[in-house]
Amino acid sequence: MIQLKKPKFWDKEKPNYLSFILLPISKIVEQVGKLLSKKRAKINGIKSICIGNIYIGGTGKTSLAIELKKFLDQLNIKSCFIKKYYKKQMDEIRLLKSHGETFINNSRKKALIEAKQKGYRVAILDDGLQDKELLYDLSYLCFNKKNKIGNGLVIPAGPLRENINNIKYYDNVFLNGNNEDSSEFENFLLEKNKKIKFFYSNYVIKNLENLKTQKSIFVFSGIGNHVTFVQMLKNNNFKIFNDTEFPDHYNYTDKDLKKIVNLAQEKNLDVFTTKKDFLRIDENKRNFIKYVDVKLEFKKNDEILNQLKKFNEIN
Repeated sequence: MIQLKKPKFWDKEKPNYLSFILLPISKIVEQVGKLLSKKRAKINGIKSICIGNIYIGGTGKTSLAIELKKFLDQLNIKSCFIKKYYKKQMDEIRLLKSHGETFINNSRKKALIEAKQKGYRVAILDDGLQDKELLYDLSYLCFNKKNKIGNGLVIPAGPLRENINNIKYYDNVFLNGNNEDSSEFENFLLEKNKKIKFFYSNYVIKNLENLKTQKSIFVFSGIGNHVTFVQMLKNNNFKIFNDTEFPDHYNYTDKDLKKIVNLAQEKNLDVFTTKKDFLRIDENKRNFIKYVDVKLEFKKNDEILNQLKKFNEIN
């Protein structure tokens, strides 16, 4: 199966000629989405928190799901994860499973019912805001502070899953990144929805002590936002010799890994990748590769805890 990288023109501040060529298809995508819309159902007996995005990929959904699970654990609320099954997203599924019970199904609705039957009070859905079946009790919309909404257009003319005007349906927004200034973007979103409550988080390296090195490093990843990953390493004073971006959820071949390791040995480099990428590499091919374990660190923990407390108290 061919794996394609995100087109660079998607992240231009303004649409270019390629965007305008593809715009009619984007309009069809939007109309099809409206035609498929139906009355969404709420599953009684279990509460749902959906973490999603409008910008496709690389917004921190999985990391946020894991951190919210920790908050629910602090509140002694029995919670689990739900992830729709996509073969190419097994890395995210493995990551979620390492932090709690995870229900996987082709239907999020069926997975939610299964979680309810097993006695869970809250289910955290990693992705699913565009699911036509479910109505959620609480939702968080994630944006990456660097990419924001790219050129502002819907796939394939741009990187958006739905029209940005739909921000009016989402009152809780997470802005994730590397301490970038997001004030202008916040004002832009508030013009479309004055009710938005903003939450802020930054990417932090959990295993920093284990990664310290005097060598320069070769960085590679196949995630939704390679640039943010590289910037985080630079912010932590790593000397980057080269960075290589692969398509999101990329399955590395022997040839890919051999090329990376050979270059590292030739130039005396350390090799870094993300934990997600590391989990996609066969165990017997991980020699010489170190993974960077990343988490989201919230700026205002109390605000999130209080919101989750109130959410839990509502019948």
